[in-house]
Amino acid sequence: MNLLMQTATGEASHFPLAFTLVYVVGFIAAVTIGSIAWYNSKRPAGWESKERPDFVPKVEKEETPGVGEPKS
Repeated sequence: MNLLMQTATGEASHFPLAFTLVYVVGFIAAVTIGSIAWYNSKRPAGWESKERPDFVPKVEKEETPGVGEPKS
């Protein structure tokens, strides 16, 4: 599949398919990570009684994140 675009001078240039794929994959990753973060956050008003979807992993909070001895 070779997608070409005409430039103003009439020359054909290759469509930047790799750049488009990077944007599409990045958008999908951002939506996925944002959805997981939102579902694991405190529920907004009116959403307290809603169930967590099965595909969203449960993230346990640490009582003192970043404090203490490093694990070896």
